[in-house]
Amino acid sequence: MPLIGCIADDFTGATDLASMFVRGGARTVQTIGVPQRPLEFGEAEVLVVALKSRNLPPEEAVKQSLQALEWLQAQGCRQFYFKYCSTFDSTAEGNIGPVSDALLSALGSDFTVACPAFPENRRSVFNGYLFANDVLLNESGMQDHPLTPMGDANLMRVLQPQTRQRVGLIDYRTLRAGVEATRQRIAELRGESVGIAISDATDNDDLTVLGAACAQLPLVTAGSGLALGLAQDWKARGLLGAGSEAGKLDPGWGRQAILSGSCSRATLAQVEQAAAVYPAFRLEAGELMARGDELLAEALAWSAEQQGPVLIYASSPPEEVRRVQQQFGTQQVGERVEAALAAIARALVDEQGVGQLLVAGGETSGAVVNALDIGGLRIGPSIDPGVPWTQTLGRAGKPLALALKSGNFGSTDFMVKAWGKLA
Repeated sequence: MPLIGCIADDFTGATDLASMFVRGGARTVQTIGVPQRPLEFGEAEVLVVALKSRNLPPEEAVKQSLQALEWLQAQGCRQFYFKYCSTFDSTAEGNIGPVSDALLSALGSDFTVACPAFPENRRSVFNGYLFANDVLLNESGMQDHPLTPMGDANLMRVLQPQTRQRVGLIDYRTLRAGVEATRQRIAELRGESVGIAISDATDNDDLTVLGAACAQLPLVTAGSGLALGLAQDWKARGLLGAGSEAGKLDPGWGRQAILSGSCSRATLAQVEQAAAVYPAFRLEAGELMARGDELLAEALAWSAEQQGPVLIYASSPPEEVRRVQQQFGTQQVGERVEAALAAIARALVDEQGVGQLLVAGGETSGAVVNALDIGGLRIGPSIDPGVPWTQTLGRAGKPLALALKSGNFGSTDFMVKAWGKLA
């Protein structure tokens, strides 16, 4: 039976989490939504259900998360993991708090931790404050996020209005004191009627301690970093069997393509470098709103004439995004960009022989996997921390090699070096 069942609030976050488990030596399969048809899991030790719930109304996010929990319980999972972004993306209404509350209630539990830290990707929590790229979250660029702007780095203040639970803190001093001290702190917090504890973590050693201390909790909530700590604990207890073979995939085939809808700083730098190396076609959002189908046809005709990897992107600087949103509406622009890149992905795979596809952006990735009717993913080798290559499951025809990249993740040369990581 799987050791843990995970519920991720977006698709790239799900692959990020899954890659951390693979790195820890756990065979991992990711599903695209709650499976509606049989999938072959083999000897998977971790199951990850990828939802697209981060920006849904809280009640809908709760509903979908509980459906995922029910399915994971039916697969025999022993422990559960609610995964959100390492930048704690949420609004004053949720969805991190409401989903955590609902999962705790469904599991009959009174306590969980909340730890978005992923130190290797420069996301750390210190005294309850979240740092991204070595600055406070609200100074990192996340304050300009078009859907979940983060104006406060204090996670206790961010989470408390969203949850019915009392919010507490497991600080770095406790973690540095070791596993038993952390377990004792958890017991103290429970005695004080704290239901969710923000946990510090500034390096992987902190995550290792936290993972061992949380081994008996029915539910943990976190970014992807805590997966390393949990996997270390399983390995120490002799529960893992795959080791270095956990991330092995079949060789890649077919043409190579990159689709990018993210407007994060990291992705903009990656697109700039990739566009200097590969043929590139830009889908300018305003033009897409004005003449969508015509522009899509132009992009596909252009792609068919190119050799080697191609880059098709709608990524734009924040000020340009705001201008187009003000003209056409935030939701309308987002939906149009997602639909356009999803349609292009389907045409690239079905008509132009693309078998290796890299997608940048959480919302874009969700739209693409839905358009390609992918039932699940077998998780393979990492390109950069939190971004693995995967192999599709449950799709007619030859399996695709697919990489789904969160907007903020990856080095500047990510889109150039990715192909060399695929056997």
